Amino acid sequence: MITLEKDKHMVTPAEKTAPPRIVVTGLEAGFRKHRVIRPLSISLPRNAITAIIGPSGCGKSTFIRCLNRLHEEVAGAWVRGSVRVDGRELYSAEVDPVQVRRSIGMVFQRPNPFPTFTIYDNVAVGLRLNGMRKRSQLDERVELSLRRAALWDEVKDRLHALGTGLSGGQQQRLCIARALAVEPEILLLDEPCSALDPVATERIEELLLDLERDYTLVMVTHNIQQAARIADRTVFMLMGELVEEGPTDAMFTNPRDPRTESFISGRFG
Repeated sequence: MITLEKDKHMVTPAEKTAPPRIVVTGLEAGFRKHRVIRPLSISLPRNAITAIIGPSGCGKSTFIRCLNRLHEEVAGAWVRGSVRVDGRELYSAEVDPVQVRRSIGMVFQRPNPFPTFTIYDNVAVGLRLNGMRKRSQLDERVELSLRRAALWDEVKDRLHALGTGLSGGQQQRLCIARALAVEPEILLLDEPCSALDPVATERIEELLLDLERDYTLVMVTHNIQQAARIADRTVFMLMGELVEEGPTDAMFTNPRDPRTESFISGRFG
């Protein structure tokens, strides 16, 4: 079994009784005739880190892309079922997918700062697209976002240098700052540390543990130890099926399904 290495935040009575932030019911998804996700239902808590684990090709990334309607942007993609956030159905005909993606941000596997943009402009781009033009407001939001991403002190004297001049870990925190700038309610992260070295990974993990006080975080990770270190809840997927989910400490020390035990102990995957 995996040893849990870091204490999670203390759960308050209010958090124990709070309704889930995201409720997924009968969700299935795929591309043309190929089904990637079998019908699954799950509730995800607010102000917590939920880790999605499983072997490559099991549907983890497709699942989180369904949570902010990015999946449907791929040619031939289809989704059935329900995703409700704070009681609102995201797949309702009345809901604008662009608005969904503004409130549910996404950070991808490899850092992807805009290559011709400065550090400042990388963070400000979403704000400008949303109509913010006043320089003082942009300055304030850029600084706040970089502070939230634990990057301000490292870049405050070179905001007008290219974002691609930063280290890999700094670039990923810049991408997190860019996502936070438009004030999302939920942040999805698709293997955010897979391209980073151990030191940069530790910085990102510390950042995520800090962000969960204000955000709902859902993170795909191939790193079982990472899920054990920082996730409050863990979801195990296999061949498009949700096999098991629950509190991380319980799942990693006493999994209910033998397939979960085999995966987290390294016997496959």
